[in-house]
Amino acid sequence: MSIFTPGRRWQPAYSPFKKETFGKRVLENVEYAIKSPLFGCRMCGNCLLQETAFICPMECPKGLRNGPCGGSTPEYCYVDKTRPCVWYKIYERSFNMGRQEMLMEVMPPLDWEKVGTETWGDVVDQIRKIGTGNVLKGLASSEKRNATWQSIFRPVRQPDWWQGDDAYHTPKSNEPVSELERALRAGKFVVACEIAPPLSVSTNKLTSNIELVKPYVTAINFTDNASATPRMTSWACSKIAIEHGAEPVMQIAARDRTRASLQAEILGATALGMRNILCVTGDSPVLAPAPRGRMDGNDLDSIQMLWILRRMRDEGHYLDGREIKFPPKFFLGAAASPYASEPKFQAIREQKKVNAGAQFFQTNLVYDVDRMEVWLNELAKRDILNKVFILVGITPLKSYKMALHMNEVPGVTVSEAILKRMEAADAAGNAQEEGVQVALELARKIKGYQKQGVHGLHIMPVMWEEIIPRIVREAGLLPEGFVPPDSNKN
Repeated sequence: MSIFTPGRRWQPAYSPFKKETFGKRVLENVEYAIKSPLFGCRMCGNCLLQETAFICPMECPKGLRNGPCGGSTPEYCYVDKTRPCVWYKIYERSFNMGRQEMLMEVMPPLDWEKVGTETWGDVVDQIRKIGTGNVLKGLASSEKRNATWQSIFRPVRQPDWWQGDDAYHTPKSNEPVSELERALRAGKFVVACEIAPPLSVSTNKLTSNIELVKPYVTAINFTDNASATPRMTSWACSKIAIEHGAEPVMQIAARDRTRASLQAEILGATALGMRNILCVTGDSPVLAPAPRGRMDGNDLDSIQMLWILRRMRDEGHYLDGREIKFPPKFFLGAAASPYASEPKFQAIREQKKVNAGAQFFQTNLVYDVDRMEVWLNELAKRDILNKVFILVGITPLKSYKMALHMNEVPGVTVSEAILKRMEAADAAGNAQEEGVQVALELARKIKGYQKQGVHGLHIMPVMWEEIIPRIVREAGLLPEGFVPPDSNKN
């Protein structure tokens, strides 16, 4: 175990992807000999230790460099329960040291040309550019010390092709590009839902579900290989939804994307008519059926995806700097997790997503509205409730067993009161009806927060799409101008 990084288990250092000079190899070995026992360094060549309270974020099994995933807990990492969540520890130490605002800077993905090499050489080169004398004078002055320190390290961690910062970036255009964005900007309480993509090439059930829920919701979300288990792609389902007159939210998971495939896919998707894009990091392959895919880190995280896509849309260029003559247009969203880790930690994570480009949130499942309010209060403290639209997620429970399972889903907590209700209903043989009543109560309570930062509901029925119309009707959430569907078609 390293001295400063909790939960460290020895792993070999990365190997360089190019031949190094003798001097470079010596410097790499010296840096590794010092940083490995102190920080568990594996020589990623893109060091962020100063920004992450001197705990290496590459200890995260997902390789996340901008904060925790939605499954962060104080107890352990859900990918590897034998070690703590390294990002929880980073947040904890950052708050203790008063360095939490340093976590707001949007960090770049790994530059793989640097992986396996040292970072100290880049620092020395930057000092030479500034001038050794100027650096010494700046560090000696209490007034100039911080600025001097930043002038050394910022160019090292923020290369020209990235230039991440900690500021909020207003979208270039306020003109709505989708019906979902238009409804939210108009101040309506929006209802969206989720439909599970099919497990085969047959689209009969998919299309019937789209037709079933279309009159009741503003938008339909299609997951992107949830639980790292393959299904029909989100973009294909979204295209089918468009063909049937429905508004899709195309989900795109970082787990399965490289930076090149992300940019290419978003151009194709928007060319096909997708206008709502939801960026998620994605469940770890540890949740997938065997044989499992790579679990040693993602090329991107959701915040990096937001940063790249926002710049493609608003600045009209690729990550490599090439101009996009006709930039894509889309309404950019992200996942939020009210119950993951501490609310004050999660608020930083959500603010960072908003700063990176998120215009709307779809939250993880909420079964305790009081705890959701605590999370909203933390967001309010960070002044972001006026910068993002929030759709709160609910799922109707079918059984006590399902309620217990939901408690095991990373980032989800079912309250003890609801567990007891479902247990009693199971024993009485009316669990599904009780689950619907719980969902209706939650929907009505969540609607009560419309003036406090909540803009809509996101219903995730988990293969129970036929319950969506009833929930929308009985919760009093029918859309404006609702026209009852032809009963013969349902």
